[in-house]
Amino acid sequence: MDQAGGNDTVALGGMAKAAHPKKIPIIYIVGPIAALAGLLFGMDIGIISGALPLISKTFNASDTIQSSVVAAMMAGAALGAAGAGWLSHRFGRRTTLLISGLVFALGAVGCALAASAYMLIGMRAVLGMAVGISSYIAPIYLSEIAPEKSRGALISGYQLCIMLGILVAYLVDAALSYSGNWRWMLGSMAPPALLMVLAMLFLPRSPRWLMSKQREDEAMSTLLTLRQHDHDMARVEMVAIRESLAVEGSGLRLFLKNANFRRSTFLGMLLQVMQQLTGANVILYYAPRILGMVGITTGTERMWGTVAIGALMTLATFIAVGQVDRAGRKPLLYIGYSVMGACMLGMGILFKVGLGGSATAYIAIGLLVAFVISYAMSAAPVMWILCSEIQPLKGRNFGVSVSTVTNWVSNTFVGFTFLLLLDSVGTSQTFWMYAALNVLFIFLVYRFLPETKGVALEHIERKLMSGTRLRDIGV
Repeated sequence: MDQAGGNDTVALGGMAKAAHPKKIPIIYIVGPIAALAGLLFGMDIGIISGALPLISKTFNASDTIQSSVVAAMMAGAALGAAGAGWLSHRFGRRTTLLISGLVFALGAVGCALAASAYMLIGMRAVLGMAVGISSYIAPIYLSEIAPEKSRGALISGYQLCIMLGILVAYLVDAALSYSGNWRWMLGSMAPPALLMVLAMLFLPRSPRWLMSKQREDEAMSTLLTLRQHDHDMARVEMVAIRESLAVEGSGLRLFLKNANFRRSTFLGMLLQVMQQLTGANVILYYAPRILGMVGITTGTERMWGTVAIGALMTLATFIAVGQVDRAGRKPLLYIGYSVMGACMLGMGILFKVGLGGSATAYIAIGLLVAFVISYAMSAAPVMWILCSEIQPLKGRNFGVSVSTVTNWVSNTFVGFTFLLLLDSVGTSQTFWMYAALNVLFIFLVYRFLPETKGVALEHIERKLMSGTRLRDIGV
């Protein structure tokens, strides 16, 4: 397996020479291939919204069973993310991505063949494990191969693939809704998973992982390929990586011993809670149901309305790709949380006064559109970027694993409780609760989050480990 990594590096180096890297940097080929993991992530999030009403009819499923079908994926993702740190440390970033693709294909086929609601819940958990592994490892891999000037854009490309996957899933759902074949909906995720596995075979290993395994020659060769054979840039980066590896301890041991690493770990957990509790996944998982609540009555209209939401989120992610390394991380978050809070407040008011006419229904749809656009350009990509940037090299597996588990535990909570909240506290109060959380997150962005655009990972690590307050570690 280790030898294969070396061969991949050599092969990719040959590809770089043949492709004239001075014109097309190889990083812009490697990055999008690695980001394909996001496509599978997005498809799994999006596909269930159209399949769930059909699954409910097939198995006569209650709201509790339906919530379990949705939440099983998130619970599995939490387990997958928890184990992904060990896989990444032992086998490397690229191999861990390969494993996630294989598990994803297995879970998709299992869901399509499920004979009962409980079997479907189990296979959704298997799918979730694959999603948890890939959501953990893809941002780490991208952050470790990218130059600092384009790191944010490349990790945002991963989020773009997530949004594209959601859109593809919505299109599949809409196309198959006429026949009502939810098994084909869920099974449609297997072919892209296998294609991703094949594409991953041509990627290089992370130079930082290679250095952690004392494979310095391979690390230097990979860096030269990724940095367009700029020997000075590669040497400077190698020196910085070597300094990061000199930190005493790693993983859990470093967490227990080093208070500065504990700060970055807890910040990573906070970032993921701030992403999940915006209320965005409520819209993603239950889009057809919410569209029905605002006045779109027919199933076909709801499905195509859901497709429109997916398309807008995909397009909005291009804002993040283009601006995250220019405007910065924090300005996008300020804008995003402000708009999301206002939209959730507006939705609550509309449900309170009543959606009696077409005018209020259109206002509600406009608020949903504004919400998903602001989410796609802010919290959706930026939190994954920051989580992969703020952790020191020798604690990155542990720190990102903990934050990714936090993401999926929070995601499970949101997915499982939404229908219960509607029934218990009311529709307006549920949306107002999410509005209040978005306002709180604006303060937390100001108080704790660093601005990391254009800053080398090793520089961020030095500031963190020297005790600089969190909001200043990117300065």
